[in-house]
Amino acid sequence: MSKTMSRRAFLKGSLSAAGVAAGSLPLAKAAQAAAADAVEPLVTVIDISKCVGCEECVYACRESNAEKFPEPEKPFPRMYPDRVPVQDWSDRREVTDRLTPYNWLFIQHASAEVDGEEMELTIPRRCMHCNNPPCVKLCPWGAAKQEANGLSRIDSDICLGGSKCKAVCPWDVPQRQTGVGLYLDILPSLAGNGVMYKCDRCYQKLEKGEQPACIEACPEEVQTIGPRSEMVELAKKRAKEMNGYLYGLAENGGTNTIYISPVPFDRLTFETGKGKPHMKPVKDKMAQGSNLARAMVIAPIAGAAAAFGKYYKRIKEDRS
Repeated sequence: MSKTMSRRAFLKGSLSAAGVAAGSLPLAKAAQAAAADAVEPLVTVIDISKCVGCEECVYACRESNAEKFPEPEKPFPRMYPDRVPVQDWSDRREVTDRLTPYNWLFIQHASAEVDGEEMELTIPRRCMHCNNPPCVKLCPWGAAKQEANGLSRIDSDICLGGSKCKAVCPWDVPQRQTGVGLYLDILPSLAGNGVMYKCDRCYQKLEKGEQPACIEACPEEVQTIGPRSEMVELAKKRAKEMNGYLYGLAENGGTNTIYISPVPFDRLTFETGKGKPHMKPVKDKMAQGSNLARAMVIAPIAGAAAAFGKYYKRIKEDRS
């Protein structure tokens, strides 16, 4: 266990993930439901003043999650109408300078002028894991879900690749791979043209009481993970010590990722765009009336769609 957090503190959060894994049993589900209110979400504090941009976290993430990466079938079916473009990263799996279906974490290189001198900073970027994630609440197929420990993830067995999660994400994080997923079986020419992928905080490791691979691999102890109240206190303490600044505490109503920077985030200059998220202020998307209304309408439909997707997967596995 890393010295950046106590075993007791880590287990407080990771036990909730273990509960999710065992949640197929009625008793476990009841216990999980009862405990859900008592367990705090896990929050990661990322101190970018410590990051040296070595990419150890990037390669650890790829190794830990390699089994989840898509293996598309080619040639891809043609879409009618031709409204959803093919997105194929299967021949560019080595790309590490942006988010892709095969690269869920990358290092963003930033610069800023401080007291007349140029400062270079490197920032590990991935899904922010929002407290109230629009990608989960507004997915019409129920493919995205939020665990009791606060992480959000996309079920690649259910996702149709429609990209609604990306459209509502303030940072455009999820990335699509064409030629894989449920749409090939049910609507190969009409559905979303693939599956969306993003960081899931190495949920398979959290379920075993382990830390995400990116945190374990970091030689500079840039990241610290633990219960929300402790991590918020830690982030504020460190920011005060360095006269620094926080990002993620309030963005989109609060996220389970909090960055600490020695310079204001609005003074950082870095490349943004496709697969390269910004660090601008973000209002709470789920506080908007239109999104709240959509979420209420979508919830029962998404639940039914997710149940169908899981049923279809089970039937397909039984026949194989």
